[in-house]
Amino acid sequence: MLEHSTNSVPQPLAVSSQHVPSSEAVNSLQEEIQEYAQDQALKRRVFPRAALVGVLAGLVAVWFRWVLLLADSLRNQLIAWMHHLGSGGWLVGWLFPLLWGAIGAFLAALIVRYWSPESAGSGIPFLKSVLYQKRNFFWLRLLPAKFIGGVLAIGGGLALGREGPTVQMGGAVGAGVAYLFKSIPRERLSLIAAGAGAGLAAAFNAPLAGLTFVIEELLRDFAPIAFGAALLASSLATVVSRLFSGQFPDFRVPEYPAPPLEALGAFVVLGLLAGLLGVTFNKSLLWVVTWADGLQMNRIQLSLLIGGGMGVLAWFAPSVVGGGHNLVEAVLSNQIAWGWLLPLLVLRFGLTLISYAAGTAGGIFAPFLVLGALLGQLAGVVNHWLFPQASVPIEAFAVVGMAALFTSIVRAPLTGTVLILEMTSNFNQILMVLAACFAAYSVAEALNDKPIYEALLQRDLTKPSGSSAEAAQP
Repeated sequence: MLEHSTNSVPQPLAVSSQHVPSSEAVNSLQEEIQEYAQDQALKRRVFPRAALVGVLAGLVAVWFRWVLLLADSLRNQLIAWMHHLGSGGWLVGWLFPLLWGAIGAFLAALIVRYWSPESAGSGIPFLKSVLYQKRNFFWLRLLPAKFIGGVLAIGGGLALGREGPTVQMGGAVGAGVAYLFKSIPRERLSLIAAGAGAGLAAAFNAPLAGLTFVIEELLRDFAPIAFGAALLASSLATVVSRLFSGQFPDFRVPEYPAPPLEALGAFVVLGLLAGLLGVTFNKSLLWVVTWADGLQMNRIQLSLLIGGGMGVLAWFAPSVVGGGHNLVEAVLSNQIAWGWLLPLLVLRFGLTLISYAAGTAGGIFAPFLVLGALLGQLAGVVNHWLFPQASVPIEAFAVVGMAALFTSIVRAPLTGTVLILEMTSNFNQILMVLAACFAAYSVAEALNDKPIYEALLQRDLTKPSGSSAEAAQP
């Protein structure tokens, strides 16, 4: 029994040499462990700073929106007051909005020319050049210059949006925080991108869109550190925005059930139309900017003329100038007569191109959302005429039109889908939005059209850095 027990004790197994890890495998494992530890250390440094970036970018976005609302209100009150003066007001009243628009655009152009050339335009192409390490980022001068210049230009009545400038200012906040904490280059780029996403999230009240914009458009990279920093900053920026603006979507759309799948074809057709309009917009914008470069007058003189012209237009139709948020609200609430949809679409298309040619601070995000809403509403009216028994609300086409035109112009279908669904809080249209977005994307790709920010970036990089306001025009 004892002998049996002794013999039953298991003996050590002989280890074959083929199971011993090679030195290369051990070194590879050690490198992976070391890389993981470095990434974790990087996250511990970047994420708290990204949180600070999100809060600060959210505050900048809130202040920028508030000052622009104040400027719009003052302009409209001035026009209404002059209209109420009777015949005397009509004789000279148009001079006041003319001067308002001309002086605002003139001062905004001076800021670009002599203070911060990189603050011109939307700022997104310039921000991409910084993230690609093609340009230097003078964030300390850009932040106040973009803020003041944007208020003067957009508040003066130019048909430009606040969202692009808010994205660039968010990037400047990220660069400032990186400078404050003496961040290494990799951390700095992540914080700049996170700040840009936070700016978009706060501007549109859309946290996930801020994240997707960073990943899909700015970085085109799914690096975990950049992803986490952008998500954190965008979330906190939206919290700050909602603390001041309330827990409401950016656009309020009447509630209606999800469109039936039988209507999918109609939304695909809308996407195809949006693709054609987006390509036309991109090519037209590039042509107008090139045309403005070739004029004998400089951008300061041109901005004076354009601003004055927009002021005169504001005297007769104050709702068609500025960023256009009120127009989108009117479209989504079905307050615009169908006979005005096409004229407004053509008018806003032209006003956006002319306003961007002025060379001041101001983006094209909001303007092409206006165009998308008008196109979608027009398509909805036609669909209702052709199929009067269809149960699809006309306003549903306006929502889908915004996402489809965004996709065609920017070539970022995920961001376009998420952005519009978050802005309208209308998630039951996701299949219709996706169908239209990919139809629009296919048209733009088939026509070999460059995404607008890529085209403007390429144009920017062919000019001397900082040599003039025009060099930073995009």
